[in-house]
Amino acid sequence: MLTRKQQELLLFIHERMKESGVPPSFDEMKDALDLASKSGIHRLITALEERGFIRRLPNRARALEVIKLPEAYSSSLQPRRGFSPSVIEGSLGKQKPTPAAPAKAANDETSSTSIPVMGRIAAGVPISAIQNNTHDIAVPAEMLGSGEHYALEVKGDSMIEAGILDGDTVIIRNGQTASPGDIVVALVDDEEATLKRFRRRGASIALEAANPAYETRILPADRVKVQGKLVGLIRRYH
Repeated sequence: MLTRKQQELLLFIHERMKESGVPPSFDEMKDALDLASKSGIHRLITALEERGFIRRLPNRARALEVIKLPEAYSSSLQPRRGFSPSVIEGSLGKQKPTPAAPAKAANDETSSTSIPVMGRIAAGVPISAIQNNTHDIAVPAEMLGSGEHYALEVKGDSMIEAGILDGDTVIIRNGQTASPGDIVVALVDDEEATLKRFRRRGASIALEAANPAYETRILPADRVKVQGKLVGLIRRYH
């Protein structure tokens, strides 16, 4: 029998790995379960490992494998919080289903919205600031919600543990504010744009990567301008 917190953590890890193939970071697990410190996550992971629900993989930082789920688990259960990008998979190599009742499609004009692609965004070493509109892309309307949106092509691997890969297209809701933990487009010194997790460190802003190979950048608040928040992701398979 698992405690409520143990089950919440197990399902959060399972859903994140099912969506992105990468386990969540300890910070993401802490935020998802509303815990004050990562020590609580360590205790929950140890308990799940002792009960045979997960396994820690050797020689890999924070690598976890879900071995089994509670018998009462239903696919309708979702983790309470934390970002889980909406991914549109390409159909290359997949058998088309037998036609049934008409359904909404990503390229259906009645179910999609055209938004501008504004060039590339660095998920790694910062590159030049966001460019002008290069072309438009059709996005499912349910992914957008209210507000203005634009898309950016991702360059780099610093956000892989958040399920964002080099070559992905991210959907951004335009805005100049963010809450701690949001993944944002940050403009640094009005000349370099990067995709990072937004944190506050006293009077400074921390731009946090989701890859242990990259260091967190801590900058004075007046050097960082939020240009929007991540709300979705599109991935093409070739």
